[in-house]
Amino acid sequence: MTLAEHVRTLGRGPGRSRSLTEIEAYDAMRLMLSGDAAPEAVGALLMLLRMKGETAGEIAGFARAAQDSAPVIEAVDLDWPSYAAGRTRGAPWFLFSAAMVAQAGHRVLLHGWNGADQKVRGGLDAAGIKTARNADEANALLVRRGIAYLPLETLHPGLFRLLQLREVLGLRSCINTVCRMLNPGRANASVQGVFHPSYRLLQADAAAQLGWQSLSVIKGGGGEFERHPSKQIEAFGLRHGQPYQATLPALVDDTRRLATTTAPVLQAAQDLRALPAFETQIILGTAALAFDTLGAVDASAQATTRQGTTAHLHPA
Repeated sequence: MTLAEHVRTLGRGPGRSRSLTEIEAYDAMRLMLSGDAAPEAVGALLMLLRMKGETAGEIAGFARAAQDSAPVIEAVDLDWPSYAAGRTRGAPWFLFSAAMVAQAGHRVLLHGWNGADQKVRGGLDAAGIKTARNADEANALLVRRGIAYLPLETLHPGLFRLLQLREVLGLRSCINTVCRMLNPGRANASVQGVFHPSYRLLQADAAAQLGWQSLSVIKGGGGEFERHPSKQIEAFGLRHGQPYQATLPALVDDTRRLATTTAPVLQAAQDLRALPAFETQIILGTAALAFDTLGAVDASAQATTRQGTTAHLHPA
């Protein structure tokens, strides 16, 4: 099929248009990633999907095609996408949560792109997380250090080009969601943050169609997988391949916004016990939900036992 045929399926008009099947979505993404599709058709398809609203089947098909064309990342226990723009968040405390999970013996792959916001990439060194220049380097870092960050522009240039169309179209597209669902290491467990609550269930349903086993999706700080400690959090996803939903209570009484957290990021790299309670609970609460996603029996206790450890991983 050509991409024009998929555009026609979506855009025939009231009573005649319909959503793409998962197989059609796979084919459409394959065509878009090939670079052979007309740019006008790519833009039309993405904007028709935005107007209609994506289905779980469409997201699953797109994600499967993107994953199939990505380089192989081996032996990943926890997939941790980071694709928020960061406009409403403070320091990237979730990076220290990811480092804690890796210190506990789980291999964690972070991947992402955050637009013009440099907070996440700027905080990687403080959390002891190395950036991989390619898939082979990511594999080596996962073996040696248990954690790696792989930029999307390095991981999947074709998908990155589609994501960058936001600058041309002026609107977010389903590619933002596809990136979160990429799971390049084919991990059994994934943690995801969203900015808009409606995407929590969409991503959970798409993961079920993809056959994932464990997933936690929350409305996190700035759209990242980062738990706000003074808010009750609704989590969606999968456990053992079955639908999962939980209400997580607030951890502290402090009602500050995440964007007002001012403790220096580097301070967390020395000793988490030196941080104020609010920032500490961001890190511990986020790590606990990640541990729970990985199947830990007492996830909160596992996170707390690592509180006194340095956020830096063992040297290269």
